[in-house]
Amino acid sequence: MIALRSRPSKFFWLVLTVVTVGFTAFVVVRNLVHVWKIKRSLSQLGEQRRAYLEQIEADSALIEQLRYDDYLEEYARERFRMQRDGERVFLFEE
Repeated sequence: MIALRSRPSKFFWLVLTVVTVGFTAFVVVRNLVHVWKIKRSLSQLGEQRRAYLEQIEADSALIEQLRYDDYLEEYARERFRMQRDGERVFLFEE
């Protein structure tokens, strides 16, 4: 007749404890790495947001200035090298 044990041995509990602790450590470390990546991504997105807001402010100021014909003409001449009919323009590059 085969003898059945009624209680698990100490070795079983030791192995079960080690496996449980190992699995828990694996999950915690994986989550910490995930959190670190998300924080880094949020930081980069915040920097991009600030850069875009600065660009929006600069563009808004330019649009406001371009509402006036004098500045619009100056901007077109400097930026796009436009000229009036019959006008000669000399470009000096340094």
